[in-house]
Amino acid sequence: MIAAELWLRYSRLSPKLGVVSCGFLVSYLMYFVLEPYVDGAQMTLMMPIMVALIYFDSKLLYIMGIFSVVFYAGNYFGLERIFLNKPLLEFLMVECVFIIFVGMAHAVIIRAREARDNLERLTKEGQDLMVERAVSDKLLKTDALTGLYNHKTFHEYLDTLLEQCESNNLKLQLALFDIDNFKQVNDTYGHWVGDLVLKAVAEKVGGMIELNDFAARYGGEEFAVIFTDKSYSEAYKAIEELRINIARIEHLHAGNKPITVSIGICEYQLGDGKEILFRKTDNALYAAKKRGKNTVVNAFDNDGAEIATYG
Repeated sequence: MIAAELWLRYSRLSPKLGVVSCGFLVSYLMYFVLEPYVDGAQMTLMMPIMVALIYFDSKLLYIMGIFSVVFYAGNYFGLERIFLNKPLLEFLMVECVFIIFVGMAHAVIIRAREARDNLERLTKEGQDLMVERAVSDKLLKTDALTGLYNHKTFHEYLDTLLEQCESNNLKLQLALFDIDNFKQVNDTYGHWVGDLVLKAVAEKVGGMIELNDFAARYGGEEFAVIFTDKSYSEAYKAIEELRINIARIEHLHAGNKPITVSIGICEYQLGDGKEILFRKTDNALYAAKKRGKNTVVNAFDNDGAEIATYG
């Protein structure tokens, strides 16, 4: 046993071979100690076969099975029959037990492999199902044209965040913006060009927001961005940079003319709720349109008063 332990720790040879060899030697040492006194001591000689079964190795199992059958036959005719007068029937019974055990062990290995294959198949099917669900979930949550989150997902996410605002005093800013003169783009260049413009704007939005921000196509040519980890001044600066970068996009199919956006932004006030937040932000967006477009308007003027409703 000590030799086998040293083999496993320090030898680069097969650890399987060390364990099986140890099992073989221990079984025969036990056999020779017990043989004169205990009937059925030959069962200790099954240890090498049982050790081979631990590794679920059919080749090793058959090698040890054949080796045990041959080795015991030599031991019987060379020692047991001559010195202990063991009957031939006992020899045949032991050999049959060896052969039957090898067959049963082989059946166990086959069943273990079948169980492994079934488990791998079920695991793969489970992984495939998870991927399909993830893809399906993404399709349900995103806008097919732009790749941003859709209107429904936006409202679900905003509802959750507003609950956090009320319970944990989370800071939140909402920005609504739409593309200036988008109808004119569709009428002049066609709806397919309008779709390209939407994709370009959405790509710019998705590329500029941070991980904790949330962007969605709110509807038509209108987009929304939620900021949750910024102060109001940081959110305003981020949305202003976004407006400038959108205006710099080159639209080859739209005559390379700059296409701009008007933006309204509002910081959530505790107790307002979603409806009031949207009213304030939408009023700011409308004010940006009134002030000549391609601009960002805060929901509150310089005096801190809410912008009046237009229209």
